[in-house]
Formats: sequence, C-alpha cells, structure tokens
Amino acid sequence: MNDSQIYILISIIVLAIIAIVVILRRKKEQKPLSKLAALAFSLVIAGIVFGDDRLIGYSLMGAGVILAVIDIVKKSKK
Repeated sequence: MNDSQIYILISIIVLAIIAIVVILRRKKEQKPLSKLAALAFSLVIAGIVFGDDRLIGYSLMGAGVILAVIDIVKKSKK
C-alpha cells in the first residue's frame, strides 16, 4: 500500500465513524445552528471549495474554526 491508499483508507474509516455517531445521535432532539455556528460552517465549506489556492483555503478554514470555538465557548458559559 502506498501513502495515498493509506490516507484514503483512514478517510473512509473516519467517515464511517462519523456516520455511526450521527445515526446514534439522531434520536435526540437537536437545536438549530446558531448564526455564528452557521457562519463558521459556511467558512469551512468555502475553504474546502477554494482549496486550490492554499492561502485562501486555509484562511477561510482557520476563520471558520476560530468562529466555531468562539461559539462553543459562548454556549458553555450559559
């Protein structure tokens, strides 16, 4: 197995674990995303879409992660 096949295998395993967690948590009633979390999610997705240019892609992803952390901290203080 070369490196790219190992990365693909790891990605498939991680996606399977995420799918299992989502299925198990679906039973609980979920709250809608806050505005800050929605903005963070959209920035991360934009970072993936514009990933061809590393500076723009990583900047958007970084901003999204920072906003997500801020949202988590705000929610934990309540």
